[in-house]
Amino acid sequence: MQSYTIGQAARLLGVSPDTARRWADAGRVATHRDEAGRRLVDGKDLAAFSVELAKTGGNDEDPAGPRTSVRNAFPGIVTAIKLGDVAAQVEIQAGPHRLVSLLTREAVEELGLEVGMEATARVKSTNVHIDRI
Repeated sequence: MQSYTIGQAARLLGVSPDTARRWADAGRVATHRDEAGRRLVDGKDLAAFSVELAKTGGNDEDPAGPRTSVRNAFPGIVTAIKLGDVAAQVEIQAGPHRLVSLLTREAVEELGLEVGMEATARVKSTNVHIDRI
């Protein structure tokens, strides 16, 4: 059976490794140790837990839970925000990639975006979407 490290499980659940460790420590998801002493989660247990999380409304870090159909994600840091009366421009540096998103001022304010904050740019076709981390 496939097993996952805490880091892999966290990535699949859309949470930080610290959150996955806290859940394991609290007994919310069962773990076992491999020969190297790493904590692992069995694939079946992880699948059941992910379904439970979806039913209960997400995770501890974001009660709404991450939801998107966009596949091309570029995690990075917000380097610039230009606000207009209605529109806004947000720039994210994701490794060697500079991504620019044009969105509403209201969206920037609702996300609480600020320069220096971690965020993920998601690219779908010619659109760049911003997810706050």
